[in-house]
Amino acid sequence: MAAVPGGLFAVYKPAGVAWGRVREAVETQLLRELNAAAAGRAPRQHVRFLPAPAGGDGGATGLVAAKVPVLADHPLVRGPRFRRLKIGAGHRLDVKASGVFVLGIGDGNKLLTDLYNCHLTKVYTVGGLFGKATDDFSDTGKLVEKTTFDHITREKLERILAVIQGTNHKALLMHSNIDMKTQEAYELAVKGLIRPMGKSPPIITAVRSLQFALPEFQLEIHCLHETQQYLRKIVHEIGLELKSSAVCTQVRRIRDGVFTLDDALPRTQWNLQSIRNAISDCQLKVKTELEKTLGYQDKSNLHKMDAEVAHTADS
Repeated sequence: MAAVPGGLFAVYKPAGVAWGRVREAVETQLLRELNAAAAGRAPRQHVRFLPAPAGGDGGATGLVAAKVPVLADHPLVRGPRFRRLKIGAGHRLDVKASGVFVLGIGDGNKLLTDLYNCHLTKVYTVGGLFGKATDDFSDTGKLVEKTTFDHITREKLERILAVIQGTNHKALLMHSNIDMKTQEAYELAVKGLIRPMGKSPPIITAVRSLQFALPEFQLEIHCLHETQQYLRKIVHEIGLELKSSAVCTQVRRIRDGVFTLDDALPRTQWNLQSIRNAISDCQLKVKTELEKTLGYQDKSNLHKMDAEVAHTADS
Protein backbone atom coordinates (compact mmCIF):
# COMPACT_ATOMS: atom_id res chain seq x y z
CA MET A 1 0.00 0.00 0.00
CA ALA A 2 1.24 3.53 -0.78
CA ALA A 3 2.50 5.25 2.36
CA VAL A 4 1.42 8.75 3.38
CA PRO A 5 4.23 11.12 2.36
CA GLY A 6 5.79 13.52 4.88
CA GLY A 7 7.69 16.73 4.19
CA LEU A 8 7.46 20.06 2.38
CA PHE A 9 6.45 20.73 -1.21
CA ALA A 10 5.20 23.67 -3.26
CA VAL A 11 2.25 24.01 -5.59
CA TYR A 12 1.33 26.79 -8.00
CA LYS A 13 -1.72 28.67 -6.74
CA PRO A 14 -3.69 30.25 -9.58
CA ALA A 15 -5.20 33.72 -9.25
CA GLY A 16 -8.89 33.83 -8.32
CA VAL A 17 -8.72 30.80 -6.01
CA ALA A 18 -8.51 30.99 -2.22
CA TRP A 19 -5.46 29.33 -0.66
CA GLY A 20 -7.76 27.17 1.49
CA ARG A 21 -9.41 25.74 -1.61
CA VAL A 22 -5.98 24.83 -2.99
CA ARG A 23 -5.09 22.97 0.20
CA GLU A 24 -8.45 21.16 0.16
CA ALA A 25 -7.96 20.13 -3.47
CA VAL A 26 -4.54 18.66 -2.68
CA GLU A 27 -5.88 16.81 0.37
CA THR A 28 -8.87 15.44 -1.55
CA GLN A 29 -6.69 14.06 -4.33
CA LEU A 30 -4.24 12.45 -1.90
CA LEU A 31 -7.07 10.86 0.11
CA ARG A 32 -8.61 9.51 -3.07
CA GLU A 33 -5.36 7.87 -4.19
CA LEU A 34 -4.41 6.57 -0.75
CA ASN A 35 -7.84 5.01 -0.20
CA ALA A 36 -7.82 3.50 -3.68
CA ALA A 37 -4.49 1.84 -2.89
CA ALA A 38 -5.79 0.62 0.47
CA ALA A 39 -8.94 -0.81 -1.12
CA GLY A 40 -6.85 -2.90 -3.49
CA ARG A 41 -5.04 -4.61 -0.63
CA ALA A 42 -6.03 -8.24 0.05
CA PRO A 43 -8.17 -8.49 3.20
CA ARG A 44 -6.79 -10.19 6.28
CA GLN A 45 -7.72 -13.83 6.78
CA HIS A 46 -8.64 -15.59 10.01
CA VAL A 47 -9.46 -19.17 10.84
CA ARG A 48 -13.08 -20.11 11.45
CA PHE A 49 -14.56 -23.55 12.22
CA LEU A 50 -17.35 -24.16 9.79
CA PRO A 51 -19.80 -27.04 9.50
CA ALA A 52 -18.51 -29.75 7.21
CA PRO A 53 -20.69 -30.74 4.25
CA ALA A 54 -23.22 -33.40 5.16
CA GLY A 55 -22.18 -36.92 4.15
CA GLY A 56 -24.19 -39.08 1.77
CA ASP A 57 -25.07 -41.54 4.58
CA GLY A 58 -26.95 -38.82 6.50
CA GLY A 59 -24.52 -39.00 9.44
CA ALA A 60 -23.80 -36.12 11.82
CA THR A 61 -21.88 -33.20 10.38
CA GLY A 62 -18.57 -32.14 11.89
CA LEU A 63 -16.53 -28.94 11.91
CA VAL A 64 -13.64 -28.09 9.62
CA ALA A 65 -11.11 -25.28 9.91
CA ALA A 66 -11.23 -22.76 7.07
CA LYS A 67 -9.68 -19.36 6.33
CA VAL A 68 -12.22 -16.63 5.66
CA PRO A 69 -11.81 -12.84 5.11
CA VAL A 70 -12.03 -10.56 8.15
CA LEU A 71 -15.28 -8.68 7.62
CA ALA A 72 -13.99 -5.76 9.70
CA ASP A 73 -11.55 -5.02 6.86
CA HIS A 74 -14.29 -4.74 4.25
CA PRO A 75 -14.62 -1.15 2.92
CA LEU A 76 -18.40 -1.23 3.45
CA VAL A 77 -17.80 -2.00 7.14
CA ARG A 78 -14.66 -0.03 7.85
CA GLY A 79 -15.24 2.94 5.56
CA PRO A 80 -12.31 4.82 3.99
CA ARG A 81 -8.99 3.96 5.60
CA PHE A 82 -7.79 7.56 5.32
CA ARG A 83 -10.30 10.26 6.24
CA ARG A 84 -8.08 13.28 6.86
CA LEU A 85 -4.49 14.33 6.28
CA LYS A 86 -2.65 16.94 8.30
CA ILE A 87 -1.66 19.44 5.60
CA GLY A 88 -0.30 22.78 6.78
CA ALA A 89 0.03 25.97 4.75
CA GLY A 90 3.13 28.15 4.60
CA HIS A 91 3.10 31.83 3.66
CA ARG A 92 -0.38 32.37 2.31
CA LEU A 93 -1.50 34.09 -0.88
CA ASP A 94 -4.73 36.06 -1.09
CA VAL A 95 -7.41 35.31 -3.66
CA LYS A 96 -6.14 37.73 -6.32
CA ALA A 97 -2.48 36.65 -6.06
CA SER A 98 -0.84 33.65 -7.71
CA GLY A 99 2.44 31.77 -7.55
CA VAL A 100 4.51 29.58 -5.25
CA PHE A 101 2.51 28.24 -2.30
CA VAL A 102 4.34 25.95 0.16
CA LEU A 103 2.50 23.15 1.92
CA GLY A 104 3.59 20.70 4.60
CA ILE A 105 2.25 17.21 5.19
CA GLY A 106 2.91 14.98 8.20
CA ASP A 107 6.31 15.81 9.69
CA GLY A 108 6.57 18.68 7.23
CA ASN A 109 4.27 20.75 9.46
CA LYS A 110 7.11 21.09 11.98
CA LEU A 111 9.45 22.20 9.22
CA LEU A 112 6.95 24.87 8.16
CA THR A 113 7.36 26.45 11.59
CA ASP A 114 11.15 26.26 11.33
CA LEU A 115 11.14 27.89 7.89
CA TYR A 116 8.85 30.62 9.21
CA ASN A 117 11.40 31.34 11.95
CA CYS A 118 14.11 31.69 9.29
CA HIS A 119 12.39 34.84 7.95
CA LEU A 120 13.44 34.05 4.39
CA THR A 121 13.03 36.49 1.52
CA LYS A 122 10.12 36.10 -0.87
CA VAL A 123 10.21 37.38 -4.46
CA TYR A 124 7.27 38.70 -6.48
CA THR A 125 6.64 40.04 -9.94
CA VAL A 126 4.14 42.89 -9.63
CA GLY A 127 2.36 44.44 -12.59
CA GLY A 128 1.16 48.03 -12.63
CA LEU A 129 -0.87 50.37 -14.81
CA PHE A 130 -0.43 54.14 -14.73
CA GLY A 131 -3.30 56.55 -15.20
CA LYS A 132 -5.97 55.52 -12.73
CA ALA A 133 -6.59 54.86 -9.05
CA THR A 134 -9.06 52.51 -7.36
CA ASP A 135 -10.34 52.01 -3.83
CA ASP A 136 -8.37 48.78 -3.29
CA PHE A 137 -5.26 49.62 -5.39
CA SER A 138 -6.06 46.83 -7.89
CA ASP A 139 -7.27 47.15 -11.47
CA THR A 140 -10.53 45.40 -10.52
CA GLY A 141 -11.44 47.85 -7.76
CA LYS A 142 -13.86 50.78 -7.87
CA LEU A 143 -12.42 53.60 -9.99
CA VAL A 144 -11.56 56.67 -7.90
CA GLU A 145 -9.78 58.93 -10.40
CA LYS A 146 -8.00 59.09 -13.74
CA THR A 147 -4.73 60.94 -14.29
CA THR A 148 -2.23 61.69 -17.04
CA PHE A 149 0.96 59.65 -17.30
CA ASP A 150 2.74 60.82 -20.48
CA HIS A 151 5.38 62.62 -18.41
CA ILE A 152 6.58 59.39 -16.75
CA THR A 153 9.84 57.86 -18.01
CA ARG A 154 11.69 54.71 -17.04
CA GLU A 155 14.48 56.83 -15.53
CA LYS A 156 11.99 58.61 -13.25
CA LEU A 157 10.48 55.27 -12.22
CA GLU A 158 13.89 53.80 -11.40
CA ARG A 159 14.80 56.84 -9.28
CA ILE A 160 11.67 56.26 -7.19
CA LEU A 161 12.53 52.57 -6.86
CA ALA A 162 16.05 53.48 -5.65
CA VAL A 163 14.56 55.70 -2.95
CA ILE A 164 12.20 52.93 -1.84
CA GLN A 165 15.05 50.42 -1.64
CA GLY A 166 17.29 52.80 0.29
CA THR A 167 14.58 53.60 2.83
CA ASN A 168 13.79 49.95 3.37
CA HIS A 169 17.48 49.06 3.71
CA LYS A 170 17.70 51.36 6.73
CA ALA A 171 14.61 49.70 8.19
CA LEU A 172 16.17 46.26 7.62
CA LEU A 173 19.30 47.21 9.57
CA MET A 174 17.24 48.74 12.35
CA HIS A 175 15.00 45.70 12.83
CA SER A 176 17.85 43.18 12.52
CA ASN A 177 19.17 44.40 15.91
CA ILE A 178 22.78 43.98 14.80
CA ASP A 179 25.66 46.38 15.44
CA MET A 180 26.93 46.95 11.91
CA LYS A 181 30.44 47.73 13.20
CA THR A 182 30.98 44.24 14.61
CA GLN A 183 32.59 41.14 13.14
CA GLU A 184 29.27 39.33 13.57
CA ALA A 185 27.57 41.81 11.25
CA TYR A 186 30.29 41.31 8.65
CA GLU A 187 29.98 37.52 8.76
CA LEU A 188 26.17 37.67 8.53
CA ALA A 189 26.39 40.06 5.58
CA VAL A 190 28.78 37.70 3.76
CA LYS A 191 26.34 34.81 4.29
CA GLY A 192 23.34 36.94 3.33
CA LEU A 193 21.75 36.42 6.74
CA ILE A 194 21.06 40.03 7.73
CA ARG A 195 17.33 39.96 8.25
CA PRO A 196 14.88 40.72 11.07
CA MET A 197 14.69 37.57 13.18
CA GLY A 198 11.47 38.68 14.81
CA LYS A 199 8.36 40.66 14.01
CA SER A 200 8.82 43.76 11.88
CA PRO A 201 6.86 45.89 9.42
CA PRO A 202 7.00 44.80 5.76
CA ILE A 203 10.50 45.35 4.40
CA ILE A 204 11.54 45.52 0.74
CA THR A 205 15.13 44.30 0.38
CA ALA A 206 15.38 44.85 -3.38
CA VAL A 207 13.20 46.24 -6.17
CA ARG A 208 13.83 46.71 -9.87
CA SER A 209 11.96 47.44 -13.06
CA LEU A 210 11.49 44.45 -15.36
CA GLN A 211 9.34 46.04 -18.06
CA PHE A 212 8.28 49.58 -18.92
CA ALA A 213 5.86 50.36 -21.76
CA LEU A 214 3.47 53.16 -20.85
CA PRO A 215 0.99 52.89 -19.34
CA GLU A 216 2.09 49.42 -18.17
CA PHE A 217 5.10 48.43 -16.08
CA GLN A 218 6.32 45.40 -14.18
CA LEU A 219 8.49 45.22 -11.05
CA GLU A 220 10.45 42.50 -9.29
CA ILE A 221 10.20 42.94 -5.53
CA HIS A 222 12.21 41.06 -2.87
CA CYS A 223 10.60 41.43 0.52
CA LEU A 224 10.05 40.19 4.07
CA HIS A 225 6.92 40.10 6.24
CA GLU A 226 4.77 41.49 3.44
CA THR A 227 1.19 40.94 2.40
CA GLN A 228 0.01 40.99 -1.19
CA GLN A 229 -2.19 44.00 -0.39
CA TYR A 230 0.91 45.84 0.85
CA LEU A 231 2.55 45.27 -2.54
CA ARG A 232 -0.52 46.68 -4.30
CA LYS A 233 -0.31 49.74 -2.09
CA ILE A 234 3.35 50.16 -3.08
CA VAL A 235 2.26 50.38 -6.74
CA HIS A 236 -0.30 53.02 -5.75
CA GLU A 237 2.34 55.06 -3.89
CA ILE A 238 4.75 54.85 -6.83
CA GLY A 239 2.07 56.42 -8.99
CA LEU A 240 1.62 59.27 -6.50
CA GLU A 241 5.39 59.89 -6.29
CA LEU A 242 5.46 60.22 -10.08
CA LYS A 243 2.69 62.88 -9.97
CA SER A 244 0.19 60.43 -11.41
CA SER A 245 -1.69 57.38 -10.19
CA ALA A 246 -1.31 53.63 -10.65
CA VAL A 247 -3.14 50.39 -9.98
CA CYS A 248 -1.79 46.89 -9.53
CA THR A 249 -2.68 44.43 -12.28
CA GLN A 250 -0.90 41.31 -10.99
CA VAL A 251 0.87 39.94 -7.92
CA ARG A 252 2.75 36.71 -8.61
CA ARG A 253 5.12 35.05 -6.13
CA ILE A 254 8.05 33.48 -7.94
CA ARG A 255 10.07 32.45 -4.88
CA ASP A 256 9.26 31.61 -1.28
CA GLY A 257 12.52 31.04 0.55
CA VAL A 258 14.17 27.99 -1.01
CA PHE A 259 11.13 27.16 -3.18
CA THR A 260 10.96 28.58 -6.72
CA LEU A 261 8.57 28.35 -9.64
CA ASP A 262 10.49 25.28 -10.83
CA ASP A 263 9.50 23.52 -7.59
CA ALA A 264 5.83 24.51 -7.73
CA LEU A 265 3.56 21.72 -8.97
CA PRO A 266 0.88 22.81 -11.47
CA ARG A 267 -2.72 21.70 -11.00
CA THR A 268 -2.26 18.66 -13.24
CA GLN A 269 0.44 17.31 -10.87
CA TRP A 270 -1.37 17.54 -7.56
CA ASN A 271 -1.18 13.77 -7.16
CA LEU A 272 0.49 11.32 -4.80
CA GLN A 273 3.49 10.38 -6.94
CA SER A 274 4.32 13.94 -8.00
CA ILE A 275 4.04 15.22 -4.43
CA ARG A 276 6.22 12.39 -3.13
CA ASN A 277 8.85 13.23 -5.77
CA ALA A 278 8.63 16.96 -4.95
CA ILE A 279 9.17 16.29 -1.24
CA SER A 280 12.21 14.14 -2.01
CA ASP A 281 13.68 16.74 -4.39
CA CYS A 282 13.39 19.56 -1.83
CA GLN A 283 14.57 17.73 1.31
CA LEU A 284 18.24 18.58 0.97
CA LYS A 285 17.89 22.30 0.28
CA VAL A 286 15.36 22.72 3.10
CA LYS A 287 17.73 21.00 5.51
CA THR A 288 20.68 23.10 4.31
CA GLU A 289 18.77 26.36 4.77
CA LEU A 290 17.65 25.42 8.28
CA GLU A 291 21.20 24.55 9.30
CA LYS A 292 22.59 27.76 7.83
CA THR A 293 20.02 30.08 9.33
CA LEU A 294 19.05 28.48 12.61
CA GLY A 295 22.01 26.22 13.34
CA TYR A 296 19.76 23.20 13.74
CA GLN A 297 22.43 20.51 13.41
CA ASP A 298 21.30 18.86 16.64
CA LYS A 299 17.57 19.06 16.06
CA SER A 300 15.87 15.69 15.90
CA ASN A 301 13.80 16.60 12.85
CA LEU A 302 16.99 17.30 10.92
CA HIS A 303 18.47 13.99 11.98
CA LYS A 304 15.33 12.38 10.59
CA MET A 305 15.79 14.31 7.36
CA ASP A 306 19.40 13.06 7.19
CA ALA A 307 18.12 9.50 7.25
CA GLU A 308 15.47 10.24 4.64
CA VAL A 309 17.95 11.93 2.31
CA ALA A 310 20.35 9.00 2.68
CA HIS A 311 17.54 6.53 2.00
CA THR A 312 16.53 8.49 -1.11
CA ALA A 313 20.14 8.48 -2.36
CA ASP A 314 20.45 4.74 -1.80
CA SER A 315 17.22 4.03 -3.65
